[in-house]
Amino acid sequence: MGKGKRYETDVKLNYQKVFAVIIAIAVIVMFVIILRNVLKQREQIFKKYEYFALYSADKWGIIDQEGKTVIEPSYQEMIVIPNKTKDVFICMYDINEATGEYQTKAINSKNEEIFTEYEQIEALENIDQNGNMWFEESILKTKKDGKFGLIDLNGKEILKNEYDEIKVLDGISNSILVKKDGKVGLVNGTGSVIAETKYNEIKNLGETYKEGYITVDENNKYGLISATKKQILENKYENISQVYLQDYYLVTENGEKKLINSSGETILKDGFDDIKSKTTRGFIFVKNNSYGEISLDNQVLINAKYQELKEVEEQIYIAKQGDKYGIIDATETIKVPFEYTSITYNEKAKLYLAENSEYKTSIIDSSFETKINGILSEMNEEQEYIRMRIGDEYKYYNFKCVEKSNTEILKDNDIFLSKKDNKYGYVNKKGDIVVDYIYDDATEQNEYGFAAVKKDGVWGSIGKDGNQIIEPKYNLENNLKIDFIGKWHLGQDLNMNYYCEK
Repeated sequence: MGKGKRYETDVKLNYQKVFAVIIAIAVIVMFVIILRNVLKQREQIFKKYEYFALYSADKWGIIDQEGKTVIEPSYQEMIVIPNKTKDVFICMYDINEATGEYQTKAINSKNEEIFTEYEQIEALENIDQNGNMWFEESILKTKKDGKFGLIDLNGKEILKNEYDEIKVLDGISNSILVKKDGKVGLVNGTGSVIAETKYNEIKNLGETYKEGYITVDENNKYGLISATKKQILENKYENISQVYLQDYYLVTENGEKKLINSSGETILKDGFDDIKSKTTRGFIFVKNNSYGEISLDNQVLINAKYQELKEVEEQIYIAKQGDKYGIIDATETIKVPFEYTSITYNEKAKLYLAENSEYKTSIIDSSFETKINGILSEMNEEQEYIRMRIGDEYKYYNFKCVEKSNTEILKDNDIFLSKKDNKYGYVNKKGDIVVDYIYDDATEQNEYGFAAVKKDGVWGSIGKDGNQIIEPKYNLENNLKIDFIGKWHLGQDLNMNYYCEK
């Protein structure tokens, strides 16, 4: 019987192969480490930071979106942040209370002074119709040799220092008034000249710069220019009303108020005291302090009998009568009863928000059906959701008024507010408990990864992993909005948008 092949029972190592494998593994490990470091550095380079004013121990500084202190609180006056995504901060110092004089400087996130070639540098502050303060985000006003100019946030000169005065056009963005030799001109946010410095006054026509500007010349005559420098109406009128009517203009000529088109032709001159807005059929007009609608051929479409009237959808109007708001159509059929203290229309959502005397809001669709009732907490147009407080709970809805869970709506969040047995905690996207139900009140995670939690009447904060950042210790009962970045909470004055510690 033949014998099969005999195998050795003692295996000898092939050291060359072993060394090759070890070297290959080492190369892979090194590659992974290098790649991880490169990605980390790239993340740091491209990471978008936002900055916020900080108030601590009676001094002002700056924090970033992670709650880290960027500029230690060391300044007497609040540091102005024109654009929260740029590390350009404006500091005021050496203030003379008697004369109102002061010094300013610009610093970066390293607390280094920048743009030092100027005597003074300031952000351009503006305010809207509701009294909310904001800043032009892309430009700064500079002073050099006693004259004013403009630079961008990189320090590039966009308007030479040759003006006696520079200020914003109140309530209108991208519109900067410049003054030289007693005359006024207008530039936009890039420094492009819209109107030469030859006018006595320049005013906005509508609510944004896009509607154009009213100019008043040296003879006190009114004209109109567009944001693209086009002369719409020559300066020959005694007045032009500050109301946007699309291609029509309410002017006063030879003592007579009339409606004209861009060619100067008279469209309407009788039957009204004032005109408020353009509609699909004509105009909302005022007669004897009451509102109605009139056509282009001077036919009254809706009698002037309302305290207010505004078309929000085609031939659908929000009206005020008997000090209450309702909704009517073109035939004056009541679609929503006159029983609300206010009604607004959200064009993107195509929904009406009707508030009553108890500050509760009814969400009404375009079929005039009430879909949701409660206290409106948030109307988020960017992510298209509505947050309502109904009873003692917050609920979420899409713009079709379909209820959704917070995990469906807040897709970028890591943790989600949850309620059980009258206490609040947090769960993850799978519904697993991340923070136990121990809080009396709480907020959802904000865009910076922090959430506010309340226990025994005081507030603290947690991070996106559910770990406590600062234990509840702040009494914030006078704060209109509860929000934290790291251990810092939002200040009482929302208009100033600063964070602090009580």
